[in-house]
Amino acid sequence: MPYFKLPLSGDVTQTINPWNWFLQSEGGQFGLINVNLGMSANPGLEQRILDDVGSYGRQLGRIGEALDVLLDHVKLDRLDARERTVIEDFRLQLAQVKRLKEQHGSK
Repeated sequence: MPYFKLPLSGDVTQTINPWNWFLQSEGGQFGLINVNLGMSANPGLEQRILDDVGSYGRQLGRIGEALDVLLDHVKLDRLDARERTVIEDFRLQLAQVKRLKEQHGSK
């Protein structure tokens, strides 16, 4: 049997987020709720980075992964107790994030 599709009949996906349309057109104000995405010198660029590069969480995740690699190559024996605790806390946090990602089937 031949395979054919009529116009507009399949493989069409479109993400529709009416909140973005509304909030952008209203300057972030929705009724009595003020949505503030933070101060930015260039909000348009920041939104493009979030759309094209990745969310804040993804960007922070990449930074954490890179720091973890660097820490593997640093001599930590020169650190004082407070500094070692900071590094241990950071690595614990990375491990917790990794565990949660694995539980949810994320990379």
